[in-house]
Amino acid sequence: MRAGAHADSLRAKRQGRQRPAQPLAAGLLASWLLAWQAAAMAADTAPLADLPDLAPIRAQVYSAEYDKAAQALRQLIEQAGDNAHPDVYNLLGFSLRKLQRYDEAAHAYQRALYFDATHRAALEYQGELFIATGDIDAAQKNHRYLKILCGAGDCPERQQLATALREAGQAPQEGD
Repeated sequence: MRAGAHADSLRAKRQGRQRPAQPLAAGLLASWLLAWQAAAMAADTAPLADLPDLAPIRAQVYSAEYDKAAQALRQLIEQAGDNAHPDVYNLLGFSLRKLQRYDEAAHAYQRALYFDATHRAALEYQGELFIATGDIDAAQKNHRYLKILCGAGDCPERQQLATALREAGQAPQEGD
């Protein structure tokens, strides 16, 4: 409290006035702004409940029917408009990468990560795309980002990208 602030506060109380609770007001304002920002960001992302049933498409992917899967995924994206779920884009990117349609796969992974920047599978598969196109530095960057996302407990996506890097003759980089 600044010098004289206590005296000002006592004077205000005697006159029936209270000093405004500035820290409380600032805290409430900050809370409101954070809630507003979260709501604004959430408006761009389809809720998890909007995830369509991907089981039939996953079966196509697991059966290496990548072209059929890509067609079905594109239809889902067309139906969803600008709010397609990141898992849909991730599967599309995976299918297109397996078809060696790398530019289209890159776009699909970018869309998945636009809707969810922490989508670990999209980061891992995008890293494999980077390896396939010779962009090892970008693959290493995804590997480091996965390390941050996975924390102390490792995750399968980071391990798979590390394996892909080793198979490409590159040691996964652990630091920045």
